[in-house]
Amino acid sequence: MTLSATGLSAVRSGRTILHPTSVKISPRDRIGVVGASGSGKSTLGHALIDDLRSQGKSVAHVPQSPDDALDPLRSMAFHWREAENALDLAPGAADRGMLFEALRISGADLRKRPWGWSRGMQQRFVIAMALIGAPDLIVLDEPTSALDPVVAAATMDLLDRHLHGRDTAMMLITHDLGLAARRVSTLVVMDEGRIIEQGPTEAVLERPRTPAAKSLASHQNWMALPC
Repeated sequence: MTLSATGLSAVRSGRTILHPTSVKISPRDRIGVVGASGSGKSTLGHALIDDLRSQGKSVAHVPQSPDDALDPLRSMAFHWREAENALDLAPGAADRGMLFEALRISGADLRKRPWGWSRGMQQRFVIAMALIGAPDLIVLDEPTSALDPVVAAATMDLLDRHLHGRDTAMMLITHDLGLAARRVSTLVVMDEGRIIEQGPTEAVLERPRTPAAKSLASHQNWMALPC
């Protein structure tokens, strides 16, 4: 089922930070949203999540840092139960074993608080929680910015393998062109709260049309990054 949202917009302190925007996402789509800082990437993501959820769609969100999703005073088991409760699932209804195996956190001690796990394991745990219930769409907002490049690449590899063959679509919001180039098939470029260019990832990066896209693509050092 195609996900569709129209007229997404946002105003902050009297200033329009997201101009009216429409988005369509098909099952299994892999979409990257890139742009300079302040271009409206995350604002678009949040507006899309709110709109689709209001339509009754299942949309999961992975924030930039696990600190934004995990209470340092609560155990990892508590967080998992809360994620199940949010979806009205009975305790243990989610296939935790399958998700933990897919994201390589099997055997981790759920009695520990987040600070008892490595940062990479924390973020993989947050991704596992987001995948409970096989959402229609998972929105990842700078999901690897708090991780070192090697751990970030490994985390995205695990997510890619888990999503392969499943209908869940993915939107990756990032300033990291290396990450986008390797992980998405469609690239959306934002500037000043507008989508100014979109198309197949390779075409946008190799033959950008707009000044903002050309500026992003001109930084060729992203090709050497491991993500």
